[in-house]
Amino acid sequence: MNEINKKPTYDRKADIPSTDFRIINWIGIIQQLTDTKMRQLLEGTDVPPPQFIMLNHFSHRPDEGKTVSGIADAMQQPQPGITKTIAKMLAKDFLRTEENPLDGRSKTLFLTDAGKLAHTKAKNRLEHGMQNTFDGWQEWEKRDFFGFLDRLKIFLDDNR
Repeated sequence: MNEINKKPTYDRKADIPSTDFRIINWIGIIQQLTDTKMRQLLEGTDVPPPQFIMLNHFSHRPDEGKTVSGIADAMQQPQPGITKTIAKMLAKDFLRTEENPLDGRSKTLFLTDAGKLAHTKAKNRLEHGMQNTFDGWQEWEKRDFFGFLDRLKIFLDDNR
């Protein structure tokens, strides 16, 4: 056969991104969509999304004190932004400070009862606003899905 008349073959499979990329890409899209929905649902409340995220961080271990640098490390955020959010939350009495017994230069932050209440109200508002997200899902599907997400979250957390 004459090489001039030979047409190159086109393999469509080469254009399909890897499953790994598609999963991470979908998670990014889901994050953007849920962040937008969270902003909409919390609009007009006393708990904007950055403060809700911080309250959520504290609510996992509500009696445990945290330092600004520890929060910044855990959230992988620059310390100045965390400090600004914390200042707003201290002004609302969502958090309180104590002298850090291990380091006299820093403070330890604790969740207050007002912070717990603000978190509960905001969380309830978010749950109510997104209640139909999993309509049509079986309970076992949600549990399985959560198990896969938890596995991914643990891996990413352990491999920062």
